[in-house]
Amino acid sequence: MSEQTESLRVGWAKTDLTPDQPVVLAGQFHARVSEGVRDPITATALALESVRGGQTASQAVLVSVDIVAIPEGLREAVREKVRAALPDLDVSLLFLNATHTHTAPDARNPQQNARDLAMSPPRDKDLKLEAMTPAEVEAHFSTKIAAAVVEAWQSREPAAMGYGLGQAVVGHNRRVTYYDGHSVMYGKTNDPEFSHVEGYEDHTVNVLGFWNSEKRLTGLVVNVPCPSQVSESEWMVSADYWHETREELKKRLGPDLYVLPQASAAGDQSPHLLVNQQAEERMRRLAGRSEREEIGVRIADAVMSILPCMEQELDPAPLMIHRAEMVELPRRLFTKEEVAAAEIEADKARRDYEALREDLLAHPEKRQEPRWYQEITARHSSMVWWGRVKERYEQQATEPTIPHEIHLLRLGEVAIATNPFEYYLDFGVQIKARSKAVQTFVVQLVGNGTYLPTQRAVQSGSYGAIGPSTAIGPEGGRALVDWTVAAIEEMFETAGSCEPGHTGGKNWRVTHHDESQRRTRCCAIWQRRWQRSQAVSNTSGGGSVGQLCTTWSRASPSSMQPYIPGCGRGRLASPAALRMSTPWRTASSRNSVSSCGKRLRFPTTGQCSPG
Repeated sequence: MSEQTESLRVGWAKTDLTPDQPVVLAGQFHARVSEGVRDPITATALALESVRGGQTASQAVLVSVDIVAIPEGLREAVREKVRAALPDLDVSLLFLNATHTHTAPDARNPQQNARDLAMSPPRDKDLKLEAMTPAEVEAHFSTKIAAAVVEAWQSREPAAMGYGLGQAVVGHNRRVTYYDGHSVMYGKTNDPEFSHVEGYEDHTVNVLGFWNSEKRLTGLVVNVPCPSQVSESEWMVSADYWHETREELKKRLGPDLYVLPQASAAGDQSPHLLVNQQAEERMRRLAGRSEREEIGVRIADAVMSILPCMEQELDPAPLMIHRAEMVELPRRLFTKEEVAAAEIEADKARRDYEALREDLLAHPEKRQEPRWYQEITARHSSMVWWGRVKERYEQQATEPTIPHEIHLLRLGEVAIATNPFEYYLDFGVQIKARSKAVQTFVVQLVGNGTYLPTQRAVQSGSYGAIGPSTAIGPEGGRALVDWTVAAIEEMFETAGSCEPGHTGGKNWRVTHHDESQRRTRCCAIWQRRWQRSQAVSNTSGGGSVGQLCTTWSRASPSSMQPYIPGCGRGRLASPAALRMSTPWRTASSRNSVSSCGKRLRFPTTGQCSPG
C-alpha cells in the first residue's frame, strides 16, 4: 500500500496599526484621547496549512492584535475582506486574539453588539471628542489586519514545528482579600486587615516555534498568563510590555523574527506588584531597566532557555486538526434585588452626568481645559454599565444562554484552546491540568473580553466579579472547562482512528485496508461520547450507538459526514452534550444544514469528529 505524504506549510506577516491621528484609548471608565505615540501597536499573523497528498488537509490563521479586546464587528470585517481576497481560505478558521493593552484605540461599539459590556464615550454631538470613532478605528484596523493575513497566507512555505515550556514571573493575582472575607482589585496590602491574595499565579511561558527548510527560526508564538497593562493609565498609544519583549527577542534572535503574543487565562491577573514593590523597584533601578523592560527580559530569558531543547524535536509534519464551534454558555443571572441596587447606582451616575453636561454647555470655555472630558465620560460609562443590568435581567428569561465562538487547534502533541473572555486563571489551570495534550496553550480574549470569574471571586465581590462586569457566571466558566477538555480529548483519540489514510500519532496509521479495525475503534469512541452526552444533556437523543455504527458500516467512508443538529438551547453544544437522534447522514456536499437552518461545515472525508 502507498502512504500519503504529509507536511506543514507556514507563513508570517506583521503590520503596523498605529493611527496617525488622535484616538480614544480603551481600558478605563473615563475616556482618554491619545496625546502621542510611545511605541507602535501591531498585528502579527501566522498562517498554518497541513498538506496531505498534495492537497490541503487543515487550515488555521492566528492573528495577535495589540488592543484591549476583539469586537465581533472587527473580526467579521477582517474575515469579509480576507474572504474576498482568498477564496480558498476558510475564514471561519481565522481567529484574532488581543494582548489587552490599555493604551490602544477603542474599536468596540456596544450599539452594534449588545453582548459587549464595554463603556464608550457619549455620542452626544455637543460633547464630541476630537478623535477617531470606533467605526473609523474598525475600518483602519480591519483593512490592515486583512492585508497581513493575505500576506501571511500567500507566503506559506514548508516548515517544522517545535514547542517548549519555560518560566518567567510576569503576572500576579490582583485581588486582595481582607479578614472579613471581601476582596478588592488592587487593594492595599499594608492594611492591618489584609489577609491574603485571593488566587493562584501561573508563571509558565508556553512557546511554539517554526523553522523553515533552511532550519532558520522564522517566528515564535509566546503565551503568557498576564495581560499587557503595565502602562494601563497612560495617555499615549502603546503596545505595553509586548513592545519591549519583541524588541528583546529580535535583538537576541534576529531583526526578522516574528513574535505572536498571546494572553493565557488571566482575568484576575496583572503585571502590577502588590507585595515587595520597593524591593522590586530598587532592583530595576540597579539593573537600569524600566518595569516593562524587566518583563521583556524575563520573557526573553525564558524563551532562550528552552529554544535549544525545542530544536531537538522539530516536527515537519505534525498532525493538525482545527475545530471552530459555537458553544452555548449560561448567562450570569440577576435577582430582583440586584437589579434594584444597580438602578440606584445608574440613577446616581445619570444625575451626575446630566449635571456635568449642563454645566459644560453653559460654560463652553471649559472644553479648552486639558482633559476636560475625563469626569463626564467616567459618569457616562458608569451610567451605561449599571444601567445594562436591568436589560440583561429582562433577557435572561427568554435567552438563558449566550453562544460564543470557540477554537480548538491540535498541532502534533500541542493543543490550542481559545475563549473570548478575561477568563480567570483557575479555569485556565483546570484546562491545562486535565488536557490530554502534552502542552496546552489557553488563549483568552479571542472575543469581546468580558470577565468570567470564579465562584470564590463572586462571593468576595469587587470589580471584575460583580454582575455588571460579567456576561457569563462561574457555572459557565466551569462548563467551558468541561467542554474544552472533552473536545481536546476527542481531537486526540479520534485522530487517525476514523479517517482513512490519516496519521494517528507517531506509530499508528489506518488505511482503507484496515476498515474493520477503524470501524471498531470509531464506534468505541462514539460509545464513550454517547455516555458523556447522556450524563450531561438535559434531553436524551432518539438514536443509539448501534444505529450509528450500523449506518457507518454500510456507507462508503468517503461519503460519510457527521450531521449534528446543534440548535438546542440551554445546554452545551457538541461534543459533550450532543443530541444524537440523527448522528450521521451521507452527503456529497461539504455543507450540511441542520434542522434549524444552521449551516455547519464538515470535511468531505469520513471521520468521527464533528468539524
